[in-house]
Amino acid sequence: MQDMELDRVFAGLRRFPDVEAPNLFAHDASDRLLLETAAEHARAGMRVTVLGDRYGALTLGALAVLDPGGIRVSQDLHSGRSALQRNAAAAGLEARFESVPPGPGLFGPELFDGAGLVLLQLPRSLAELEEIADAVARHAPGDAVLLAGGRVKHMSLGMNAVLERYFDSVQPQLARRKSRVLVARGPKRPAAAPPFPVLEQVPELGITVASHGAAFSGGKLDIGTRFLLSFLDRMPDAAHAVDLGCGTGILAAMYARSHPAARVTATDQSAAAVASTEATAAANGLADRITVVHDDAMSGLEAGSADLILLNPPFHLGASVHAGAAFKMFEAASRVLAAGGELWTVYNSHLQYRPALERLIGSTTEIGRNPKFTVTRSVKA
Repeated sequence: MQDMELDRVFAGLRRFPDVEAPNLFAHDASDRLLLETAAEHARAGMRVTVLGDRYGALTLGALAVLDPGGIRVSQDLHSGRSALQRNAAAAGLEARFESVPPGPGLFGPELFDGAGLVLLQLPRSLAELEEIADAVARHAPGDAVLLAGGRVKHMSLGMNAVLERYFDSVQPQLARRKSRVLVARGPKRPAAAPPFPVLEQVPELGITVASHGAAFSGGKLDIGTRFLLSFLDRMPDAAHAVDLGCGTGILAAMYARSHPAARVTATDQSAAAVASTEATAAANGLADRITVVHDDAMSGLEAGSADLILLNPPFHLGASVHAGAAFKMFEAASRVLAAGGELWTVYNSHLQYRPALERLIGSTTEIGRNPKFTVTRSVKA
């Protein structure tokens, strides 16, 4: 019966508004294994907290098979939150859980209040896992059980080590369907302040960078961003500039500092990136110059409202290498740029994005190329 219920839930899941393609899926075997393991630990009426749910598989699956007393959900990606709401509405389950918007600290005590069980899709980053483990150990009840699952090929012994710093007992379960669950009990209450965001100096730029665990590149300067910044003095003076996919806010901070008359917006679909950029702006005295927005591909910005967009697009979706995210950002830039506005993009040269930029934005010029990256300027027709 449990398998039938999960089959029914999973069959209705979509990734939308995230990129959809035949080789991209809204759930995987680790979602099913996590829920099967949860059924072994859950009691009727137990409150459940769900972390890292990508498109709703864990949340809606838990509603189907666990008989919980309540579910609270925290998701990093704006597109994931939208997908969960859409999938829940399609299944008639939209009023059965509480989606907790990430705050400045990302994982507040209200997320774990009364939770007996915490379900986590393991992140790829150990820093992200540490921030989550710290929050669970800090805020969850003492008898709460954390079930952290993932695909075996993406798991490492480092994940066990991180959890062992925050829990008395960490027990890896037998792998099934190329997936595994780690069972963590006995949260060790941290005595120190939360370890994130981390503040790091970037001497070559003369700024301080703040990073939460899930933020791309952490506090380091990504080599693609470094190459794009080498052309900062050639970028136009803009009334309104946008750092699209802002990460830790380095592009936004550098453009705001070098163009004091510009209004700068930084936007990212990751809540960790948004919180990191806000902290980076504050650390560099730019909080009143940079507006930070959590949305999906500038969905909250008006058409034709930007004169300049800076973009270092991702070339993967989750664990899959896929150009769909970049194309979605190019389409968004086409909508948000004013006529004559410019999109400055850095990308791995082998990806050959120039034809797409020409088609979606307008005339595209190669500004620079090194052994790995290309920087282009596209002018909105």
